[in-house]
Amino acid sequence: MPHVPLHRSSPARGGLRAPALLLLGALAGLLLLASPRAHAVASFARQTGAACADCHIGSYGPALTPYGMRFKLAGYTDSDGNGRKIPVSGQIVAARSMPARGDSTSQISELDLYLAGRISEHVGGYAKLASNNTGKDKFDTRLTEFDVRFAGSTFKLGGKDARIGVTVNNNPGAQDPIGVLPAASSLGPASAYAGSTSILNSSALSRRTVGTSVYATFDRDWYGELGTYHSMSRSWQDRLGFPVAGDPGKLSDTGYLRLAYMRDFKRHFFSAGFTALSTRQRRPRGTGPSNDIDDLGYDLTYQFLGDREHVLSLSYVNIYERRRYGDPLIGAVDPTRVPLRRGWIRDQSLGLHYAFRQRYGIRVAHMINTGSADPARYVPYGVPDTTSNLISLYWTPFGREDSYTSQANLRLSATWFRFDKFNGASKRVFGTPTTDADDLNQFQLAASVMF
Repeated sequence: MPHVPLHRSSPARGGLRAPALLLLGALAGLLLLASPRAHAVASFARQTGAACADCHIGSYGPALTPYGMRFKLAGYTDSDGNGRKIPVSGQIVAARSMPARGDSTSQISELDLYLAGRISEHVGGYAKLASNNTGKDKFDTRLTEFDVRFAGSTFKLGGKDARIGVTVNNNPGAQDPIGVLPAASSLGPASAYAGSTSILNSSALSRRTVGTSVYATFDRDWYGELGTYHSMSRSWQDRLGFPVAGDPGKLSDTGYLRLAYMRDFKRHFFSAGFTALSTRQRRPRGTGPSNDIDDLGYDLTYQFLGDREHVLSLSYVNIYERRRYGDPLIGAVDPTRVPLRRGWIRDQSLGLHYAFRQRYGIRVAHMINTGSADPARYVPYGVPDTTSNLISLYWTPFGREDSYTSQANLRLSATWFRFDKFNGASKRVFGTPTTDADDLNQFQLAASVMF
């Protein structure tokens, strides 16, 4: 489930003047939950000769098996050696969404084109061009994802295998090989305001930045990555299909660090990771004051793989963010409420994914967003606290060696989204009696085809 920053309006600019817009933004954001960013790209399967189920739990993604992790670390370059394959894939997503409040909709929600494959012996990657239905069959096309890698050959270091590589991508955390960080796993807490989730779980940086990292593996068990990110210019954001109103501003002194221990026991897999992201964000662009943001996070993952008849994955992610605000809160609803100059946010997600014969599966997630009290920034209750849950049942008939095709796939899913708390409360979430947290609940039926 993609993290769900539900609307970019904030109390600083909108306050309580548009609770209806926040509600609509919430419901629209929830649609992303059933459309994970990373799928079992069919052109990779054709390139390697492997089935989708070899790389992905549930044969469709986004969760990776240890084999899929190694393919990613090798720069998407592994091949069956049977000549070059056309590095193009497509995806069509159709959904019927039934919110607790509002009208149900049935539509082709997404049309995607992937350029994905091996470029040379050491270079490979993918880019995704997505057309999302914005309503009334009008599609908004954007370059939403890319990850291009150079992966050097393995060499000996202290008698152990080692590898060094470089990744260029547009979403901090999406390049992670374990795939548990919000940008890669699609699991992350929702919130009323984009500014009330950690920057690793927010849309503020994803897709509007360009980053370069150097990564290394040692003895197959240890992974390290160090890199930096810069926000794209407004003109480039516009060229790629993103409205400039969502510009994250100018980023400076941005550093990204990832350390992880990954152990593949064949029938079992375990990992423990640490992540850090630090940046200075100036918004809007210019010479004004900036906000200093520091993220520190850790994650734990366990997979039971067995003989692949029963596959179980458990993950936990905890991200703590410290903030030092430099810009004033402009347009506050109540001028007597003075915004704090320091604050913190904590995002947590606990996920379970079970697949039977890589054909039938269930995903369950519990997500918590909490933060320091700030009555000016978080109206009306002074805290951003949101607690949400996801339950998804799916069927993937293809993508395995014993299926009709192992290199294309279909997923039929039924997903329920549920909120215990939203915007700091369970009832009257916008300070009025018209909206409760459970009004944001939604049920969705979806069909996704990858070819």
